[in-house]
Amino acid sequence: MRPLSTGIVFVALFFLPLGAHAATFETGGWIPYWRSATGTQDVLPHINTLTTAHPFGYTVKNDGTLYDALGIDAEPWTTFIHTAKLNKTRVIPSVMWSDGAAMHRILSNTTTRIALEDEIANLVKEKGFDGIDIDFEGKWAETKDYFSTFLKGLYMRMGPKWVYCTIEPRTPISSRYEGAPPPGTGTYANDYVQINKYCDRVQIMAYDQGSIDVKLNAANEGPYVPVADPLWVEKVVNLAAKDIPKRKLILGIPTYGYEYQVTPLSIEGYSYKMQWALNPEYALALAGQLGLVPQRNSAGELSFTYLATTSPLYTSTAAAAGPALAAQNTGVLNIVWWSDALSVMDKVTLAKKLGLRGVAVFKFDGGEDQRIWNVLDAY
Repeated sequence: MRPLSTGIVFVALFFLPLGAHAATFETGGWIPYWRSATGTQDVLPHINTLTTAHPFGYTVKNDGTLYDALGIDAEPWTTFIHTAKLNKTRVIPSVMWSDGAAMHRILSNTTTRIALEDEIANLVKEKGFDGIDIDFEGKWAETKDYFSTFLKGLYMRMGPKWVYCTIEPRTPISSRYEGAPPPGTGTYANDYVQINKYCDRVQIMAYDQGSIDVKLNAANEGPYVPVADPLWVEKVVNLAAKDIPKRKLILGIPTYGYEYQVTPLSIEGYSYKMQWALNPEYALALAGQLGLVPQRNSAGELSFTYLATTSPLYTSTAAAAGPALAAQNTGVLNIVWWSDALSVMDKVTLAKKLGLRGVAVFKFDGGEDQRIWNVLDAY
């Protein structure tokens, strides 16, 4: 890891240059159901900053019907939705689903697939939402065509309402493998061409990079496990843009991070064992407990490392290690790596440079770096 600076340095964010098409640049983000109270409190003072708010969300049960994990008809959502509408912010809840087997079973059956299309379209119209965000993750490759058929049917039923599709990032094959890729590489569960046809906005979850990009891994010294390095994000976007026009593409930006247990390998490189996800406030509190100053790393995010001797549990006696020492260490160490306002600004700047429609932040829950709002307000 090559630190770009020491300490947490934050530049003024009120004077960011606006592009020629600033009026069409859209901003949005997801408010998770598990932090409804703090998430809505976080967003409400800035509601007129956002083009779109995604209450996150509805889920799909095993029988293919919807479940309202939000409690959307009660507070704090009733006040939030009313305020959003007054400020002309689109309210587009997410329908999230991550059970690949259930998705294949429901979507491959004409009756259950159509029933789900009808239920979602009717929900949007009955609740007065501006649209729906489809976030079906972990699909099987053999579900690809059924998912495309589902999107086609839903799009037909939605009329003038917005259909957003939130999809996983796709790393170029040449950046995923050293040498010849294994058989089956390049088989995907998302058909970008069909998604382009039936989605008004396509939001790429360009985060959770980890160690997937072997070229960037090799180019960086020391432990390197980004949430979203702009160099990787640009690869992901350019690949998607071959099939989906940039006027539809929304760049997903993280506001969180992870802690990993890191073990140096015998020859070169590292293995990573993810411990947990975290918000910036947790990372900063831990750094303070350990007497460490987080550094701006080569991905433009913040990180610090410390030696983990017997347990991943934190104690005030944990020994600290900088990136140079970490690279030489033969024992296990921990690395904490997260996204703050400056790294969000990097991605917003990249989205504008690439000519994308806009950005969407995951997540707004009150635990993100609050200076992020300065970044979004500037656009």
